[in-house]
Amino acid sequence: MEQFINSYYENNAKKLHAVINKIFSKNHGGTIGRDMEEFYGIGTDVLVGIWDKYRLGQSTYDPFKGDLDGYVYNALSMAIIDELKKQNCDKRTTKVYLLDGNGNPVLDKKTGEINHQTFRDILTYLKPNDCLVINNTKVIPARLLGNKEDTNAGIEVLLLKRREKDIWETLVKPGKKAKPGTRIVFGDGLLIAEVLEIVEDGNRLIKFTYQGVFEEVLDQLGQMPLPPYITHPLIDKNRYQTVYAKYEGSAAAPTAGLHFTKGLLKEIEERGISIASITLHVGLGTFRPVKVEDITQHHMHSEYYCIEEEAQKKITTARKNGGRVICVGTTSCRTLESAAKEDGSIQACSGWTDIFIYPGYQFKAVDGLITNFHLPESTL
Repeated sequence: MEQFINSYYENNAKKLHAVINKIFSKNHGGTIGRDMEEFYGIGTDVLVGIWDKYRLGQSTYDPFKGDLDGYVYNALSMAIIDELKKQNCDKRTTKVYLLDGNGNPVLDKKTGEINHQTFRDILTYLKPNDCLVINNTKVIPARLLGNKEDTNAGIEVLLLKRREKDIWETLVKPGKKAKPGTRIVFGDGLLIAEVLEIVEDGNRLIKFTYQGVFEEVLDQLGQMPLPPYITHPLIDKNRYQTVYAKYEGSAAAPTAGLHFTKGLLKEIEERGISIASITLHVGLGTFRPVKVEDITQHHMHSEYYCIEEEAQKKITTARKNGGRVICVGTTSCRTLESAAKEDGSIQACSGWTDIFIYPGYQFKAVDGLITNFHLPESTL
Protein backbone atom coordinates (compact mmCIF):
# COMPACT_ATOMS: atom_id res chain seq x y z
CA MET A 1 0.00 0.00 0.00
CA GLU A 2 2.76 2.44 0.91
CA GLN A 3 4.48 1.68 -2.40
CA PHE A 4 1.15 2.30 -4.18
CA ILE A 5 0.75 5.72 -2.51
CA ASN A 6 4.33 6.74 -3.34
CA SER A 7 3.85 5.62 -6.92
CA TYR A 8 0.58 7.55 -7.18
CA TYR A 9 2.22 10.75 -5.94
CA GLU A 10 5.26 10.42 -8.21
CA ASN A 11 3.06 9.90 -11.25
CA ASN A 12 0.56 12.59 -10.35
CA ALA A 13 2.57 15.33 -8.60
CA LYS A 14 1.93 17.92 -11.31
CA LYS A 15 -1.69 16.88 -11.45
CA LEU A 16 -2.04 17.31 -7.67
CA HIS A 17 -0.54 20.79 -7.92
CA ALA A 18 -3.06 21.65 -10.64
CA VAL A 19 -5.90 20.30 -8.48
CA ILE A 20 -4.74 22.43 -5.54
CA ASN A 21 -4.62 25.49 -7.81
CA LYS A 22 -8.14 24.68 -8.99
CA ILE A 23 -9.42 24.43 -5.42
CA PHE A 24 -7.94 27.85 -4.61
CA SER A 25 -9.39 29.40 -7.76
CA LYS A 26 -12.84 27.97 -7.07
CA ASN A 27 -13.12 28.42 -3.31
CA HIS A 28 -10.40 30.71 -1.95
CA GLY A 29 -9.92 33.65 -4.29
CA GLY A 30 -7.10 32.25 -6.43
CA THR A 31 -3.37 31.65 -5.94
CA ILE A 32 -1.98 35.17 -6.44
CA GLY A 33 0.04 36.39 -3.46
CA ARG A 34 0.23 32.98 -1.78
CA ASP A 35 3.19 30.72 -1.09
CA MET A 36 1.77 27.75 -3.00
CA GLU A 37 4.75 25.48 -2.29
CA GLU A 38 3.50 25.24 1.28
CA PHE A 39 0.09 24.10 0.07
CA TYR A 40 1.54 21.70 -2.52
CA GLY A 41 3.12 19.88 0.40
CA ILE A 42 -0.39 19.17 1.66
CA GLY A 43 -0.74 16.72 -1.25
CA THR A 44 1.79 14.38 0.37
CA ASP A 45 0.11 14.73 3.78
CA VAL A 46 -3.30 13.91 2.30
CA LEU A 47 -2.01 10.77 0.60
CA VAL A 48 -0.27 9.62 3.77
CA GLY A 49 -3.48 10.29 5.69
CA ILE A 50 -5.48 8.15 3.27
CA TRP A 51 -2.96 5.33 3.74
CA ASP A 52 -2.95 5.63 7.54
CA LYS A 53 -6.75 5.57 7.84
CA TYR A 54 -6.96 2.54 5.56
CA ARG A 55 -4.15 0.73 7.40
CA LEU A 56 -5.68 1.38 10.83
CA GLY A 57 -9.19 0.44 9.72
CA GLN A 58 -10.48 3.97 10.36
CA SER A 59 -11.92 4.39 6.88
CA THR A 60 -14.24 2.29 4.74
CA TYR A 61 -12.62 3.71 1.61
CA ASP A 62 -10.34 1.33 -0.28
CA PRO A 63 -7.76 3.26 -2.37
CA PHE A 64 -7.35 0.22 -4.63
CA LYS A 65 -10.96 0.56 -5.77
CA GLY A 66 -13.14 3.40 -7.02
CA ASP A 67 -12.29 6.96 -7.98
CA LEU A 68 -9.10 7.82 -6.09
CA ASP A 69 -8.82 11.19 -7.89
CA GLY A 70 -12.26 12.25 -6.66
CA TYR A 71 -11.50 11.13 -3.12
CA VAL A 72 -8.18 12.98 -3.12
CA TYR A 73 -9.89 16.16 -4.42
CA ASN A 74 -12.33 16.24 -1.50
CA ALA A 75 -9.61 15.34 1.01
CA LEU A 76 -7.43 18.15 -0.35
CA SER A 77 -10.34 20.62 -0.12
CA MET A 78 -10.79 19.89 3.58
CA ALA A 79 -7.03 19.89 4.28
CA ILE A 80 -6.61 23.30 2.63
CA ILE A 81 -9.42 24.74 4.77
CA ASP A 82 -7.71 23.39 7.90
CA GLU A 83 -4.39 24.92 6.84
CA LEU A 84 -5.97 28.29 6.13
CA LYS A 85 -7.53 28.24 9.59
CA LYS A 86 -4.08 27.81 11.11
CA GLN A 87 -2.66 30.66 9.04
CA ASN A 88 -5.50 33.05 9.67
CA CYS A 89 -4.34 36.11 11.54
CA ASP A 90 -6.71 38.39 9.70
CA LYS A 91 -7.85 41.20 11.97
CA ARG A 92 -9.12 43.48 9.23
CA THR A 93 -11.77 46.07 9.78
CA THR A 94 -13.79 47.33 6.86
CA LYS A 95 -15.20 50.73 6.09
CA VAL A 96 -18.53 50.40 4.30
CA TYR A 97 -19.46 53.53 2.41
CA LEU A 98 -22.99 54.79 1.86
CA LEU A 99 -23.33 55.17 -1.90
CA ASP A 100 -26.11 55.97 -4.29
CA GLY A 101 -27.40 53.64 -7.00
CA ASN A 102 -24.52 54.46 -9.35
CA GLY A 103 -21.76 53.77 -6.83
CA ASN A 104 -21.24 57.47 -6.11
CA PRO A 105 -21.11 59.07 -2.64
CA VAL A 106 -24.42 59.95 -0.98
CA LEU A 107 -26.41 62.51 -2.92
CA ASP A 108 -28.95 64.76 -1.22
CA LYS A 109 -31.83 64.91 -3.69
CA LYS A 110 -33.07 68.25 -2.38
CA THR A 111 -29.80 70.22 -2.32
CA GLY A 112 -27.63 68.23 -4.73
CA GLU A 113 -24.92 68.07 -2.06
CA ILE A 114 -22.58 65.03 -2.18
CA ASN A 115 -21.15 63.50 1.00
CA HIS A 116 -18.60 60.78 1.72
CA GLN A 117 -19.75 58.73 4.71
CA THR A 118 -19.12 55.40 6.45
CA PHE A 119 -21.83 52.94 7.43
CA ARG A 120 -22.16 54.00 11.05
CA ASP A 121 -23.33 57.36 9.66
CA ILE A 122 -26.59 55.54 8.96
CA LEU A 123 -27.54 57.03 12.34
CA THR A 124 -27.97 60.42 10.69
CA TYR A 125 -30.61 59.00 8.35
CA LEU A 126 -32.72 57.35 11.05
CA LYS A 127 -35.19 59.38 13.13
CA PRO A 128 -36.90 58.85 16.50
CA ASN A 129 -40.08 56.74 16.16
CA ASP A 130 -38.69 54.96 13.07
CA CYS A 131 -38.71 51.17 13.15
CA LEU A 132 -35.74 49.25 11.78
CA VAL A 133 -36.74 45.75 10.62
CA ILE A 134 -34.00 43.09 10.69
CA ASN A 135 -33.98 39.45 9.59
CA ASN A 136 -32.72 37.21 12.40
CA THR A 137 -32.28 34.09 10.29
CA LYS A 138 -29.08 32.10 10.79
CA VAL A 139 -27.09 30.51 7.97
CA ILE A 140 -26.44 26.80 8.17
CA PRO A 141 -23.24 25.24 6.70
CA ALA A 142 -25.33 23.92 3.81
CA ARG A 143 -22.51 22.92 1.43
CA LEU A 144 -21.41 19.29 1.74
CA LEU A 145 -18.56 17.60 -0.15
CA GLY A 146 -18.89 13.84 -0.41
CA ASN A 147 -18.25 10.78 -2.53
CA LYS A 148 -20.54 8.43 -4.40
CA GLU A 149 -20.59 5.18 -2.43
CA ASP A 150 -20.09 2.76 -5.34
CA THR A 151 -17.53 4.67 -7.46
CA ASN A 152 -16.13 7.18 -4.94
CA ALA A 153 -16.69 9.99 -7.48
CA GLY A 154 -16.73 13.45 -5.88
CA ILE A 155 -20.20 15.01 -5.38
CA GLU A 156 -21.24 18.38 -3.95
CA VAL A 157 -24.60 18.77 -2.20
CA LEU A 158 -26.25 22.07 -1.27
CA LEU A 159 -29.13 21.94 1.21
CA LEU A 160 -32.03 24.08 0.01
CA LYS A 161 -35.13 23.24 2.02
CA ARG A 162 -35.99 20.79 4.79
CA ARG A 163 -39.05 18.80 3.71
CA GLU A 164 -39.24 16.45 6.70
CA LYS A 165 -36.99 15.61 9.66
CA ASP A 166 -34.16 13.99 7.66
CA ILE A 167 -35.37 14.66 4.11
CA TRP A 168 -34.05 17.73 2.31
CA GLU A 169 -34.52 19.28 -1.09
CA THR A 170 -31.00 19.78 -2.44
CA LEU A 171 -28.96 20.93 -5.38
CA VAL A 172 -26.45 18.28 -6.43
CA LYS A 173 -23.37 18.75 -8.63
CA PRO A 174 -22.86 16.96 -10.95
CA GLY A 175 -26.53 16.04 -11.16
CA LYS A 176 -25.97 13.24 -13.67
CA LYS A 177 -24.20 11.23 -10.96
CA ALA A 178 -27.13 11.55 -8.53
CA LYS A 179 -29.95 9.37 -9.85
CA PRO A 180 -32.63 7.98 -7.49
CA GLY A 181 -31.06 5.28 -5.33
CA THR A 182 -27.59 6.85 -5.38
CA ARG A 183 -25.87 6.86 -1.98
CA ILE A 184 -23.38 9.58 -1.06
CA VAL A 185 -20.90 9.32 1.82
CA PHE A 186 -19.62 12.34 3.79
CA GLY A 187 -16.86 12.44 6.38
CA ASP A 188 -15.87 8.76 6.14
CA GLY A 189 -19.42 7.67 6.89
CA LEU A 190 -20.40 10.20 9.57
CA LEU A 191 -23.23 11.22 7.25
CA ILE A 192 -24.80 9.18 4.45
CA ALA A 193 -27.32 10.47 1.91
CA GLU A 194 -29.64 8.58 -0.40
CA VAL A 195 -31.26 10.25 -3.41
CA LEU A 196 -35.01 9.59 -3.25
CA GLU A 197 -36.28 11.41 -6.33
CA ILE A 198 -35.69 14.23 -8.81
CA VAL A 199 -38.02 17.20 -8.34
CA GLU A 200 -38.59 20.68 -9.82
CA ASP A 201 -35.62 22.37 -11.54
CA GLY A 202 -33.61 19.14 -11.33
CA ASN A 203 -33.24 19.38 -7.55
CA ARG A 204 -32.91 16.15 -5.57
CA LEU A 205 -34.84 14.95 -2.55
CA ILE A 206 -32.28 13.34 -0.26
CA LYS A 207 -32.69 11.36 2.95
CA PHE A 208 -29.82 11.55 5.46
CA THR A 209 -28.79 8.89 7.96
CA TYR A 210 -26.37 9.59 10.82
CA GLN A 211 -25.67 9.05 14.49
CA GLY A 212 -26.50 11.80 16.98
CA VAL A 213 -27.89 15.25 16.18
CA PHE A 214 -28.07 16.28 12.51
CA GLU A 215 -27.19 19.92 13.18
CA GLU A 216 -24.04 18.89 15.05
CA VAL A 217 -22.97 16.57 12.23
CA LEU A 218 -23.68 19.30 9.68
CA ASP A 219 -21.65 21.84 11.68
CA GLN A 220 -18.73 19.40 11.66
CA LEU A 221 -18.82 18.52 7.95
CA GLY A 222 -20.58 21.39 6.19
CA GLN A 223 -19.22 24.56 4.66
CA MET A 224 -20.91 27.94 4.23
CA PRO A 225 -22.34 28.32 0.69
CA LEU A 226 -20.81 31.71 -0.10
CA PRO A 227 -22.18 33.85 -2.94
CA PRO A 228 -19.85 34.29 -5.95
CA TYR A 229 -18.92 37.87 -5.08
CA ILE A 230 -17.24 36.78 -1.82
CA THR A 231 -13.87 35.55 -3.06
CA HIS A 232 -11.77 35.53 0.12
CA PRO A 233 -11.57 32.30 2.12
CA LEU A 234 -14.04 32.07 4.99
CA ILE A 235 -12.05 30.83 7.97
CA ASP A 236 -14.54 31.61 10.72
CA LYS A 237 -18.12 30.56 9.91
CA ASN A 238 -19.46 33.31 12.18
CA ARG A 239 -18.04 35.94 9.82
CA TYR A 240 -20.92 35.04 7.49
CA GLN A 241 -23.59 35.62 10.16
CA THR A 242 -25.23 38.82 11.34
CA VAL A 243 -24.63 39.70 14.99
CA TYR A 244 -28.34 39.14 15.61
CA ALA A 245 -28.64 35.77 13.82
CA LYS A 246 -30.88 33.51 15.91
CA TYR A 247 -32.96 30.92 14.05
CA GLU A 248 -31.15 28.42 11.80
CA GLY A 249 -32.52 27.74 8.35
CA SER A 250 -30.88 29.90 5.66
CA ALA A 251 -28.64 28.82 2.83
CA ALA A 252 -27.34 32.39 2.50
CA ALA A 253 -26.94 35.37 4.80
CA PRO A 254 -29.15 38.49 4.69
CA THR A 255 -25.99 40.40 3.81
CA ALA A 256 -27.28 43.95 4.36
CA GLY A 257 -27.27 43.12 8.06
CA LEU A 258 -23.60 42.16 8.13
CA HIS A 259 -22.60 45.82 8.51
CA PHE A 260 -24.31 46.22 11.89
CA THR A 261 -22.46 45.71 15.16
CA LYS A 262 -24.06 45.16 18.56
CA GLY A 263 -22.79 48.58 19.60
CA LEU A 264 -24.37 50.30 16.60
CA LEU A 265 -27.70 48.56 17.20
CA LYS A 266 -27.64 49.65 20.85
CA GLU A 267 -26.96 53.24 19.84
CA ILE A 268 -29.85 53.11 17.35
CA GLU A 269 -32.25 52.02 20.09
CA GLU A 270 -30.92 54.67 22.49
CA ARG A 271 -31.93 57.29 19.92
CA GLY A 272 -35.58 56.23 20.10
CA ILE A 273 -35.58 53.98 17.06
CA SER A 274 -37.20 50.59 17.62
CA ILE A 275 -35.77 47.38 16.15
CA ALA A 276 -38.18 44.67 15.06
CA SER A 277 -36.84 41.17 14.41
CA ILE A 278 -38.57 39.05 11.79
CA THR A 279 -37.44 35.77 10.19
CA LEU A 280 -37.13 34.76 6.55
CA HIS A 281 -35.02 31.72 5.76
CA VAL A 282 -33.09 32.61 2.61
CA GLY A 283 -32.93 29.93 -0.07
CA LEU A 284 -30.29 29.68 -2.79
CA GLY A 285 -33.09 30.10 -5.31
CA THR A 286 -33.04 33.78 -4.36
CA PHE A 287 -29.77 34.12 -6.25
CA ARG A 288 -31.00 32.50 -9.47
CA PRO A 289 -30.39 34.95 -12.33
CA VAL A 290 -33.27 36.27 -14.40
CA LYS A 291 -32.87 34.60 -17.80
CA VAL A 292 -36.21 35.46 -19.38
CA GLU A 293 -36.88 38.59 -21.43
CA ASP A 294 -40.24 39.12 -19.67
CA ILE A 295 -39.45 39.35 -15.93
CA THR A 296 -43.05 38.45 -15.08
CA GLN A 297 -42.24 34.96 -16.36
CA HIS A 298 -39.37 34.46 -13.92
CA HIS A 299 -40.17 31.78 -11.33
CA MET A 300 -39.26 32.59 -7.71
CA HIS A 301 -38.70 29.80 -5.20
CA SER A 302 -40.75 30.04 -2.02
CA GLU A 303 -39.13 30.86 1.32
CA TYR A 304 -40.45 30.47 4.86
CA TYR A 305 -41.09 33.61 6.92
CA CYS A 306 -42.39 34.42 10.39
CA ILE A 307 -43.48 37.70 12.01
CA GLU A 308 -44.00 37.35 15.75
CA GLU A 309 -46.36 39.50 17.79
CA GLU A 310 -43.56 41.56 19.37
CA ALA A 311 -42.26 42.63 15.97
CA GLN A 312 -45.76 43.31 14.68
CA LYS A 313 -46.46 45.64 17.63
CA LYS A 314 -43.24 47.61 17.08
CA ILE A 315 -44.02 48.10 13.39
CA THR A 316 -47.60 49.14 14.12
CA THR A 317 -46.51 51.55 16.86
CA ALA A 318 -43.96 53.21 14.57
CA ARG A 319 -46.63 53.86 11.95
CA LYS A 320 -49.09 55.13 14.57
CA ASN A 321 -46.49 57.61 15.87
CA GLY A 322 -45.59 58.92 12.43
CA GLY A 323 -42.36 56.94 12.13
CA ARG A 324 -41.06 55.12 9.09
CA VAL A 325 -40.66 51.37 8.59
CA ILE A 326 -37.15 50.81 7.26
CA CYS A 327 -36.10 47.30 6.25
CA VAL A 328 -32.54 46.02 6.49
CA GLY A 329 -32.12 44.04 3.30
CA THR A 330 -34.46 42.71 0.64
CA THR A 331 -35.33 39.65 2.76
CA SER A 332 -36.94 41.82 5.43
CA CYS A 333 -38.64 43.84 2.71
CA ARG A 334 -40.07 40.73 1.02
CA THR A 335 -41.36 39.47 4.37
CA LEU A 336 -43.28 42.64 5.23
CA GLU A 337 -44.67 43.11 1.73
CA SER A 338 -45.81 39.47 1.68
CA ALA A 339 -47.63 39.82 5.00
CA ALA A 340 -49.02 43.35 4.54
CA LYS A 341 -52.66 44.08 3.84
CA GLU A 342 -53.64 46.64 1.21
CA ASP A 343 -53.74 49.39 3.85
CA GLY A 344 -50.15 48.57 4.89
CA SER A 345 -51.06 47.01 8.22
CA ILE A 346 -49.13 43.98 9.47
CA GLN A 347 -50.39 41.06 11.55
CA ALA A 348 -48.34 38.44 13.37
CA CYS A 349 -48.20 35.50 10.98
CA SER A 350 -46.03 32.90 9.27
CA GLY A 351 -46.04 31.14 5.92
CA TRP A 352 -44.25 30.80 2.60
CA THR A 353 -43.64 33.56 0.09
CA ASP A 354 -42.47 33.69 -3.52
CA ILE A 355 -43.06 37.42 -3.92
CA PHE A 356 -41.11 39.06 -6.75
CA ILE A 357 -40.73 42.84 -6.48
CA TYR A 358 -39.78 44.62 -9.70
CA PRO A 359 -40.29 48.13 -11.20
CA GLY A 360 -43.89 49.25 -10.98
CA TYR A 361 -44.58 47.52 -7.68
CA GLN A 362 -46.52 49.64 -5.17
CA PHE A 363 -45.09 49.19 -1.66
CA LYS A 364 -47.67 48.74 1.09
CA ALA A 365 -45.69 48.48 4.33
CA VAL A 366 -42.09 49.52 3.67
CA ASP A 367 -40.98 53.18 3.67
CA GLY A 368 -37.22 52.70 3.28
CA LEU A 369 -34.62 50.06 2.49
CA ILE A 370 -31.00 49.56 3.53
CA THR A 371 -29.39 47.26 0.98
CA ASN A 372 -26.13 46.26 -0.67
CA PHE A 373 -25.08 46.29 -4.29
CA HIS A 374 -26.60 43.39 -6.20
CA LEU A 375 -25.33 41.32 -9.09
CA PRO A 376 -26.75 42.21 -12.53
CA GLU A 377 -29.89 40.27 -13.50
CA SER A 378 -30.45 39.07 -9.93
CA THR A 379 -33.82 39.21 -8.18
CA LEU A 380 -32.44 40.80 -5.02
